[in-house]
Amino acid sequence: MLNHPAAEAAAVVFLLDVDNTLLDNDRFGADLGATLEAAFGAGERARYWTIYEELREQCGFADYLGALQRFRTGLDNDPSLLQMSGYLLEYPFADRLYPHALETVTHLRTLGPTAILSDGDVVFQPRKIQRAGLWAALRGEVLVYVHKQQMLVAMQQRYPAAHYVMVDDKPQVLAAMKQHLGRKLTTVFVRQGHYAAASAEETIEPAPDVAIACIGDLRRRKLEDFLPSAPAISLPAE
Repeated sequence: MLNHPAAEAAAVVFLLDVDNTLLDNDRFGADLGATLEAAFGAGERARYWTIYEELREQCGFADYLGALQRFRTGLDNDPSLLQMSGYLLEYPFADRLYPHALETVTHLRTLGPTAILSDGDVVFQPRKIQRAGLWAALRGEVLVYVHKQQMLVAMQQRYPAAHYVMVDDKPQVLAAMKQHLGRKLTTVFVRQGHYAAASAEETIEPAPDVAIACIGDLRRRKLEDFLPSAPAISLPAE
């Protein structure tokens, strides 16, 4: 296990974000919105998302179950309400994995120890990772923090290494991690999802070391592509 307290430091550890990196969380959000509208109407769907955004502002992470708890106000006698928890917890996240996501995980594990490093709550986010098949694919090597870029000391204690590679769809998060770890970290920006699209016009400093179009582009990359001696590059899709 990577997290054995006496484990010798690895040469390189790969760290993978989940939402819009390994799986299409935007698609999940669209499905959830459609389900809420079908069950409760457009106005109630909008109310749920308002609650969700308020909680996200307060807590700093996506809290779908917490939003549902607050959403129940005024709907206690609606039979559809109690079915929503099952919808969230049993959602088929394996169907929302990006093409070749599991192949990419398998390949990266041949290059070095590999783990998930994600933001989220301690109930729904682990459940999502399990339902997607990622927990099994990573052999349980999973970290979920409120703000992962603020937990780099804890991450290094869990997974000691000479060098790290972080793969994420949010260039701002990658930049924050790079500012702390410097050349000890190679940042890989995956241009997937709405956060990546929204950052297209922004100037990110420091810029990602590597930029790819989709997670599957990493499947056949060699270890040297991620080492600190490599120049900043944009890897073409295969």
